[in-house]
Amino acid sequence: MAISIPARPYDFSLDPQRVALVVIDMQRDFIEPGGFGAVLGNDVSRLLPAIPAVARLLELFRDRGWPVIHTREAHRPDLSDCPPAKRLRGKPGLRIGDDGAMGRILIAGEPGNQIVPELAPIPGEIEIDKPGKGMFWATGLHERLQEMGIAQLVFAGVTTEVCVQTSMREANDRGYECLLIEEATESYFPEFKAAAIEMIVAQGGIVGWTAGIASLEQALSQEIAHA
Repeated sequence: MAISIPARPYDFSLDPQRVALVVIDMQRDFIEPGGFGAVLGNDVSRLLPAIPAVARLLELFRDRGWPVIHTREAHRPDLSDCPPAKRLRGKPGLRIGDDGAMGRILIAGEPGNQIVPELAPIPGEIEIDKPGKGMFWATGLHERLQEMGIAQLVFAGVTTEVCVQTSMREANDRGYECLLIEEATESYFPEFKAAAIEMIVAQGGIVGWTAGIASLEQALSQEIAHA
């Protein structure tokens, strides 16, 4: 039975049998001092408020046994999946693949490429290393979700306007209904987060829906009470 979640631009009808949580790139390289986010000149502390909200989301989904997917932006050690158009962008102090404070930057398996400890995946959850901003490019994730019968995705993670929004737009194009939890996503630029949220819900939800985490928690608790 569908669960109505108060959301923008209108209520989201959540199907418990066909929903999964996607946590985008909550990795040390973006969130902790010394990582790639800091190397690019960003104030990484602006991403920290997302951590407790994502933890609350993980608890909601884990308690119900609903699927959880974690993504990491990650490249092969030989950088064969990192084109120059991406690696050579801008003038950071260090680039993708260079040795940083937490190992090689954005390289799969390096310490900085790991999910922050507070949100670490548990056995049975899907982990995806993605070479692009979006979660579908060169990952095979769409096929896995189709095999699982997933039709709805609840989104969290960083950053709102880059990897999160890109993944939501890609998901929308593939036929998924997408709900972004506003407190569970952050940007180095607060105005970019606000703008991305407005882009998502504009024109009747052209990309998807957004909701507060309390709205989701309350709706799910009421569903349990009425079960």
